[in-house]
Amino acid sequence: MTDDVTGETCQWQGWREATERALYGPGGFYLRPEGPAGHFRTSVHASALFAGAVARLLGEVADELGTAGVDLVDVGAGRGELLTAVLAATAGTGLDVRAYAVERAARPAGLDERIVWADRLPEPGSVRGLLFANEWLDNVPVDVAEADAAGVARYVEVRADGTERLAAPVAGPDAEWLARWWPLREPGARAEIGRPRDAAWAAAVGSLAAGRAVAVDYGHVRDSRPPFGTLTGFRAGREVPPVPDGGCDVTAHVAVDACAAAGGGDGELLTQREALHRLGVSGGRPPLSMASADPAGYVRALASAGEAAELTARGGLGDFHWLVQRVGPAAG
Repeated sequence: MTDDVTGETCQWQGWREATERALYGPGGFYLRPEGPAGHFRTSVHASALFAGAVARLLGEVADELGTAGVDLVDVGAGRGELLTAVLAATAGTGLDVRAYAVERAARPAGLDERIVWADRLPEPGSVRGLLFANEWLDNVPVDVAEADAAGVARYVEVRADGTERLAAPVAGPDAEWLARWWPLREPGARAEIGRPRDAAWAAAVGSLAAGRAVAVDYGHVRDSRPPFGTLTGFRAGREVPPVPDGGCDVTAHVAVDACAAAGGGDGELLTQREALHRLGVSGGRPPLSMASADPAGYVRALASAGEAAELTARGGLGDFHWLVQRVGPAAG
């Protein structure tokens, strides 16, 4: 059998290594020209209201820091859609936004020249402002564990066609992480070992000298872990089996409480519905009387309400977790 990404003979690998290759290796899914928007709809793509909310959040951080000059770091920036929209939303507000995109794909042609493009996080303690990571942590590759017939947690290995097998028992720091955050209590139970995400989030928070770090993602907490894990794939707008051949996204929900602890332990966890309501985004319909007084305005308001409803919907985008952590003067 041949690997569709590398052309080499397939070998058994842990899910972390296989996902890294499939998403970010040569010809990997996230390095393709179409970017994430070609395969699934995020909040950024759903409505300009989302960027408007981020712009208001950035303004709040600037006020807390007592400055009009503020950094905005978008981690997992896709093709720069969110930064482009926030720069437009803050035009004329008096904010001086220094925009940084962190993304492993190449800089898109025609991107606003004010946006600095990098393939790694800023240096520790170098950011004063807002670090925002929308659907980034779910694509930080992780290993998968499954309890065997005797209840022993073992690593799950996979080949490029998605075939799996149980391998060595989970040991060391990975076993400690499972015991603390996601114990496997019965045969067949599965978990994604979130240590790499904890480390990635700690590094992201560590890049702040002062301000806020916000991670927005599918997630769960210890009291409600899915019993069989959440590993899945997406291609062209459809959920598909997670096959690490470079032909689909490979993703898993985030243990957000573990990330919060890694980032400093004092983070605030909200649903996207709660976070956006705080930032002025709600799905309320305009009054019917507006239809006769201002028909065009009513149509626009109705469309905006529909977009807000999608961003805050129960069972959909509104259930995303927002992990908010504050650093420095803004931490009060």
